[in-house]
Amino acid sequence: MAEGYVVNEGKNEVVTVDGQEYRRLCIRTHVITDQDKIADVVEKYVAPYLEEGDIIFITEKVVACTQKRAIPMEDIHPRPLAKFLSKFVLKTPYGIGLGIPETMEMALRECGTIRILFAAFVSAIGKLFGQRGWFYNIAGYKARSIDGPCSYTLPPYNHYVVLGPDKPDESAKAISDRVGYPVAITDINDLDGNILGTSDKNIDRDLLVKILKDNPLGQTSEQTPMGIIRRVTEPAAAKQE
Repeated sequence: MAEGYVVNEGKNEVVTVDGQEYRRLCIRTHVITDQDKIADVVEKYVAPYLEEGDIIFITEKVVACTQKRAIPMEDIHPRPLAKFLSKFVLKTPYGIGLGIPETMEMALRECGTIRILFAAFVSAIGKLFGQRGWFYNIAGYKARSIDGPCSYTLPPYNHYVVLGPDKPDESAKAISDRVGYPVAITDINDLDGNILGTSDKNIDRDLLVKILKDNPLGQTSEQTPMGIIRRVTEPAAAKQE
């Protein structure tokens, strides 16, 4: 492995998807804040390692942080409705989500009170039938992308609520224009994954989710908020010809 690439603990560098092998090369950076410009960060840390055919993937949190969408907990004052709704959110080991009043308050602001109330109503109906996940299907990616502080969150963000990135497709395009390679902004955790933005509408988002579904960037304090996807072999079918 060339210097600069990282394989996080418990993750594999190479995965096989539909008979094709892909490398996931994670890149360690400094702690990125709203004083940084995300295109500058990618150009500095990722660009030196890029090869033809590569795709850059970037966690949505770091993009949001550069957009001033990381909010200190003490600056959020939850309304009573936020305190009430947060009590009914399923808690998991992989993140707080909307399970605290501060994150629920930001969901109400981001998505609108009516939409969140309707999502909560639909979710309650779903639970009666043993179905989960209906809340976020209704509330949308803005609610799903909100993260609160956890014990493993990298400082200073262990005291922040981080929203989803603004205009993720446009952000991905701007980064791609700078470095000359396709870019995807990802929301991958240890439960599921979504591609929030791509620099080119023809990028196969479903394929990227399959390649990244085990969250190679990590879910704790790895400090690897971006990486490179690189195809390393011909498809199995082509080898047989």
